[in-house]
Amino acid sequence: MISGVYTLGELERSIASDPQKWRPMVFTNGCFDILHAGHVRYLQAAKALGRSLVVGLNSDVSVQTIKPQQPGLPPRPIVPEIQRAEVLAALKPVDGVVIFSEITATKLISILKPEIYVKGGDYQLESLPEAPAVIEIEVPSSTSAIVKRILQLGV
Repeated sequence: MISGVYTLGELERSIASDPQKWRPMVFTNGCFDILHAGHVRYLQAAKALGRSLVVGLNSDVSVQTIKPQQPGLPPRPIVPEIQRAEVLAALKPVDGVVIFSEITATKLISILKPEIYVKGGDYQLESLPEAPAVIEIEVPSSTSAIVKRILQLGV
């Protein structure tokens, strides 16, 4: 077991048993494949909006569906889900990580009922099924851009 990484049931029980620790809750979700400064800034800004920050982490299977392999690029995710979860859980702003297999976080949002749902600025609001509860925070870089730059450098 990794500290700060929960199953959905464990997280629900923790929230129910100690709401003062968790509420108001900020929730975000994503792949967080190769963690970079943009992710850290985004998570810090999200945490500042509430008492706790819970990150819904796309499973390896859902990342493969959301981000199909592009010619000349490695398949995603690059980092396995359990390692991505461990790194996220170790970050100061993150209070909990839950891995989910669905394509969207709609189910998690309906179960956890966060007071605030935040999504990075690299998404179009109209394309998010979770859009009714979104606050955008701009992330100035992306994992895909980092991977493309590495490949261009021939490293």
